[in-house]
Amino acid sequence: MASGDDRALAPSDLDGSGLRVAIVRARWNTDVVDRLDDGVRRGLSDLGVTDVVAASVPGCFEIPFACRTIALSGQVDAIVTIGAVIRGETTHYELVSEEAARGVQQVQLDTGIPVAFGLVTVENMRQALARSAGAGGHNVGEEAALVAVEMARLSERFPSA
Repeated sequence: MASGDDRALAPSDLDGSGLRVAIVRARWNTDVVDRLDDGVRRGLSDLGVTDVVAASVPGCFEIPFACRTIALSGQVDAIVTIGAVIRGETTHYELVSEEAARGVQQVQLDTGIPVAFGLVTVENMRQALARSAGAGGHNVGEEAALVAVEMARLSERFPSA
């Protein structure tokens, strides 16, 4: 389960039973992304989500396209994105992190399918590992799982016309 502080962010009665959630993960920075994936799956399981599908893409820049494709399929209630963008010596970091965030936000606004942002955008590997800790630690993936379930339930309460 998410750490005490993370769980406090979600309603105490949050239940993901019956939801179908997709995980879209980048293959770049696999060591960190694998840890985030563990966190997402742990968070979803703790909330009762048993129907999980996954897709992988080359990097974080490709995540919005995959999210859009999955959202438009009508086969999921929510999507969780996971990836790691670690600053280097060029402007590549800014380009990838900003466009991935913008694209993910646009997908959920355009499709009405919640997309939880589980990308870590950090200065170095130490920070990335700190944000992708195991059970009981800080894991952005686990937090994103909570967000996905909560927003899917919100979407159910207030369906589009």
